[in-house]
Amino acid sequence: MSDLSLQQAIDNIYTSINNDNEEIDLHIAALKAAMSREGVKEAVFEPGKLAQSNRQGRKIMQSYFKKKGVAVGFAKSE
Repeated sequence: MSDLSLQQAIDNIYTSINNDNEEIDLHIAALKAAMSREGVKEAVFEPGKLAQSNRQGRKIMQSYFKKKGVAVGFAKSE
């Protein structure tokens, strides 16, 4: 999983979330590495692609990712 692009790492997170968080910690580590390589401070997710896109679900996701050292933001829905 090394050398994934930031977008590939984010896509893997979406897949993991939709598969009951299968290997989520591994995907978060890959995301963190991709963010570091690309100089990105915050991973931005689209709420519509999340299994739980409500406010509570987003806050739980932010909290969990923060514990793993990844800042999470969400794209504004149109």
